[in-house]
Amino acid sequence: HQKNTEQWSAEAKFATVMETASLSEAELSQYCRERGLFPEQVKAWKRACISGAGQAEQSKKAEQAARKAEKKRIRGLETELRRKDKALAETTALLVLSKKLNVLYESDNEE
Repeated sequence: HQKNTEQWSAEAKFATVMETASLSEAELSQYCRERGLFPEQVKAWKRACISGAGQAEQSKKAEQAARKAEKKRIRGLETELRRKDKALAETTALLVLSKKLNVLYESDNEE
């Protein structure tokens, strides 16, 4: 029967852990006998559930830290982009003024 329980879905194992969470050791043994399980299996599933919950929390914290770092990076890139846009606008304005000045000098020289 143990091989059959290895094929159980995570949901079925979790449901078993939830059903047996409040049972005493004797009640757990009875529950397991009725279903062809071993108490050690249920205890191992419980540890896996707890471990998985801890890993999920760590994963969530890591994702939050990554999002925070990405937001900071985006802000830095946006600041750099604004600075470059201003520099480009200033360069464009200087180029336009330079061309206008050249046109004025050329027309002064022609006269």
